[in-house]
Amino acid sequence: MKSIRLVKTKRKIIPIFFACDDNFVPYMIVSLKSLIVHASSQNEYRIHILYTQMSKENREKVKKLETDYCQVYFENVTEYLLQIDQKVSVRDYYSITTYYRIFIAQMFPKYNKVIYMDGDTIVLKDIALLYEYELGDHYIGAMKDQLVVQNDIFATYVTKVLGVKRDAYFNAGVLLINCRQFRKQNILGRFLKLIMQYTFVVAQDQDYLNVICKDKVLWLSPIWNVQIAGNLTCEEKDICLIHYNLAIKPWHYKDCRLGSYFWKYAKMTQVYQRLVQSQMNYSMKDRQNDMQSKEKLMQLAIEEINNKEHYYRPSQEKEDTMISRYEILKKIQQLEMEGRFDEDVEDDPPGKILTPNEIDYLRKKMKSRIRTIYAYQIARRFLNKMIRKKKIIIKEIVGIENLQGLTSGAIITCNHFNPLDSFAMQIAYDEAHQHKRKLFRIIKEGNYTSFPGFYGFLMRNCYTLPLSSNKDTMKKFIESVCKILKKGHFILIYPEQSLWWNYRKPKPLKKGAFSIAATNDVPVLPCFITMEDSDIMDEYGYPVQEYTIHIANPMYPDQDKTKAENVRELLEKNEVVWKEIYEKFYGIPLEYERLD
Repeated sequence: MKSIRLVKTKRKIIPIFFACDDNFVPYMIVSLKSLIVHASSQNEYRIHILYTQMSKENREKVKKLETDYCQVYFENVTEYLLQIDQKVSVRDYYSITTYYRIFIAQMFPKYNKVIYMDGDTIVLKDIALLYEYELGDHYIGAMKDQLVVQNDIFATYVTKVLGVKRDAYFNAGVLLINCRQFRKQNILGRFLKLIMQYTFVVAQDQDYLNVICKDKVLWLSPIWNVQIAGNLTCEEKDICLIHYNLAIKPWHYKDCRLGSYFWKYAKMTQVYQRLVQSQMNYSMKDRQNDMQSKEKLMQLAIEEINNKEHYYRPSQEKEDTMISRYEILKKIQQLEMEGRFDEDVEDDPPGKILTPNEIDYLRKKMKSRIRTIYAYQIARRFLNKMIRKKKIIIKEIVGIENLQGLTSGAIITCNHFNPLDSFAMQIAYDEAHQHKRKLFRIIKEGNYTSFPGFYGFLMRNCYTLPLSSNKDTMKKFIESVCKILKKGHFILIYPEQSLWWNYRKPKPLKKGAFSIAATNDVPVLPCFITMEDSDIMDEYGYPVQEYTIHIANPMYPDQDKTKAENVRELLEKNEVVWKEIYEKFYGIPLEYERLD
């Protein structure tokens, strides 16, 4: 007789998240019990509890609910909460735990999709059925908020203040979160940026999520979030999940609608007697406060409707600006692995060939001089504004004496990681009090000929020296550069010849800058800017970088060597200096990712 071999099948993983604190543990235990009762042994349910303060005793109570296929994990979100502490608004019965769901995608990169549930819920069917919905490129799967759908005041609030239609506003108590899209679209960064610009006080984090996820919601069947605050949207027999939203809770009110389902599962838990006592102790004053809470909430909504200064005004930038940053970071990673360091990751304006008669490199014409003076003045005012608004943050300038000590014209080299990094070098130049000499910047042809608007004006007039694909223009360029250096001015060059957004590593250098230095017998001043994340978000939803400008010792051409030898030696010395600064500042070796 053949022996029977048991084959262990791999269970499907269902990740589920709750946000909780010590005060709400008893109610969440009941919710969790109802979920586990209906869970299938064919799946693996990973239940993550997000918290900042939860006693060991309470964690042990929750742990006792575990089964072979329902495991509970406790996740401390204190570190993430520090990013929004003091910036969030918390109103009456809301606690700051309502904001925790924002962190899930970032904290758990192994998950592409998760279920989030509030603790004031009861599950009546296998929650795995909710997980089966395919989200595509939608940010979330959610159900409409019935209080907004059915109440004109709240509907007016979301329409006018948030810019979301009443029937397109979701309740965030039960969500199917597309973590892949949350990461790709940098939802956390966008949220952090939004809470610094707007204070939504009616539904708080739910309002922020609705603004961010607008038009990116997969609408799910209302049977998965039947809210008792509002008219029921399905037959009772079809309900899969009950949400005791807002103030009327079954552990406070005997006549709470659909409250019998809560008590059915409460009787299966160790907290049952405590919940019974909680209902008995709920005072008349407590009930009066609950009765007033809806009126207060409606009054708050009316106040926000009447205050147009609080209306959300989306940026004129296209929504895909956020996406482009993510795509740029992916492209940088790919280019690094392929060793293609001299390619830009962002598209320059369509190129137009610069002819000699279109450029006055030395500002000989009166019109050129006037435009340059004016451009410099407005650039200085613009830079001051950027500094005040903390869009540019200079943490420290190291080695300023090396710039102050220059007595001749010089080539200043710098890493290129941001369209505005030349402003950082301008600050260093100003700190060095070298105002008798000018700081020129070499730029690309397309940036001079085709860049639009305000930045285009600066590109064409603010001491810029554009390169050109026209041979005669380049001859004029070389002659002008020689004269500028001979007069003792400085020329800022990016020898990497590529801009990689917020890229921290030094890239291999091209020889152009060093050829100019060797030809004109002037020193090269290697500068390298290191970066650290600040707690301020930029227009893309990423942290504004705090810059430390490192100014190394100047390197001089050796008059006893040929031009070619000097070019090679200066380039190699510059690479060594940058590498040393990088490794010392970041505390890691300079290594590049490579394709296998």
